[in-house]
Amino acid sequence: MRHIDIESWERREQYSLYRQFDQPHFNMCVNVDVTTFYAELKKQGVTFTSGVLYVLARAANDIPSFRCRIRGDGVVEHDVVHPATSVLSDDEFLGFCSLRYTTDFDSFAAAATETLALAKQRPSLKGEPGRDDVLYTTSIPWVSFTSFAHPMHFHPADSVPRMAWGKRFQESGRLKMPLSVQGHHALMDGVHMGRYYEKVQWYLTEPRLYLASS
Repeated sequence: MRHIDIESWERREQYSLYRQFDQPHFNMCVNVDVTTFYAELKKQGVTFTSGVLYVLARAANDIPSFRCRIRGDGVVEHDVVHPATSVLSDDEFLGFCSLRYTTDFDSFAAAATETLALAKQRPSLKGEPGRDDVLYTTSIPWVSFTSFAHPMHFHPADSVPRMAWGKRFQESGRLKMPLSVQGHHALMDGVHMGRYYEKVQWYLTEPRLYLASS
């Protein structure tokens, strides 16, 4: 982790501007193509949730602005950020679950599948106070939404990016999925969000990059 020198930071003006906003977050929702990705996961017997969490985390770790966080009057850039996600028990109680990101897909998927199964059995809303090297994620598998809004704190500033994905659907012979991404405008702009979606789509289209048997 490194502490960013605000005075010499290339985003100093944007940071100063958007830190003053009452609601400084912006959100996009895009339908991503999961045709190849879904087929490969199914062939290998990997859960779709574990696969999506890996792709979202890998793409975020590729882009520095998705690893930056506001702390007090300063900004830090983490070396690695890890996905945290919501889980739903069989009796429909909501809980949260933190995972550890690693670039090795097999290791990540195996650990994520086990951790998510345990969290589903014993759902808990307890988080890890003060930790911000995370990405907040959730799935809404019942609907293919076109927009999404997350509950969050504004004071003090919560600058953790948030992702949500929805129900898969067929479009022109391709399998699509809505993906919502939210970021703090003091740390990122539309161009960074666009690059994130490009990274996500690349990993969804080219699973051979991380699935050994693809």
